[in-house]
Amino acid sequence: MRQFLEILSKPDNLPIVALLASVIFFSWLYWVKAKKNDMQELPEEAKMDDKVQVWPYLVRTEFLMAIAVMAILVIWSVFLNAPLEESANRALTPNPSKAPWYFLGLQEMLVYFDPWIAGVVLPTLIIIGLMAIPYVDINPKGNGYYTFKERKFAVLTYGFGFLVLWVFLIFIGTFLRGPGWNFFWPGETWDPHYVAVLTNVDLSEYFGISTRLPDNTLNPAAFIFGAVCVFGFYSLSGVYWMKKRNDEFMKKLGFFRYSIVSFLFLSMMGLVIKIFLRLGPLMFGANPVKYVWVTPWFNV
Repeated sequence: MRQFLEILSKPDNLPIVALLASVIFFSWLYWVKAKKNDMQELPEEAKMDDKVQVWPYLVRTEFLMAIAVMAILVIWSVFLNAPLEESANRALTPNPSKAPWYFLGLQEMLVYFDPWIAGVVLPTLIIIGLMAIPYVDINPKGNGYYTFKERKFAVLTYGFGFLVLWVFLIFIGTFLRGPGWNFFWPGETWDPHYVAVLTNVDLSEYFGISTRLPDNTLNPAAFIFGAVCVFGFYSLSGVYWMKKRNDEFMKKLGFFRYSIVSFLFLSMMGLVIKIFLRLGPLMFGANPVKYVWVTPWFNV
């Protein structure tokens, strides 16, 4: 536990500690305000329509906040030493070698996915999803005030994606990934000589379908099994559409916008499922799942 506290107090980790504290505080603040507004028929915040000029009101506030941030950084730099290391040595690689904190979530995803998925596909889907929000969000309620009752799906989806699939992955990559990018629980000593021996298997092998034939070629049965799993998972959106297509909200949303929302939502849930398939079997002494679908061109 002493080593874990030392990791928390490292100068280059203090911004992440501050990030976690601010995330917890503002999440709590949101729930307090949302609960208060949901108990009212028309929240007071929704009645506020006062407008102020950018100059001088907004500019003055931004200027004062810039001075405050600068003062904090100056005080920070006086009392905390910069986390500088020795000169770069091509013969010595830091262990663990970690990316900046804002990329640790992506680096953690490399444990569960191929680099082209973790480094290209998933970040692209994140950017596309954020860009699509104004065009697929047709709920006019909750604009300008905190609410949960009127925007449950949006709040839960964004909260899960941000808090669990981003902030929590940063926390894992910073405080629980030690030498060799091995996983260490809080209180465990980071042993640089520790080597985790893992025997990864593909999902089809859990069902008695070998991924490779004796001549090391891809087993067609494994290919079909993986394709059925992946396309069957994404077909859940079509099943839900057929069940709810006559609802007023679904008609207003439209099939095209619904397809975008469901694809992005299922892709986010697919990330969680893949993490569980990788870590879940370890809890029961079984082999972790490496791939769900193996093809001659790519692996998922």
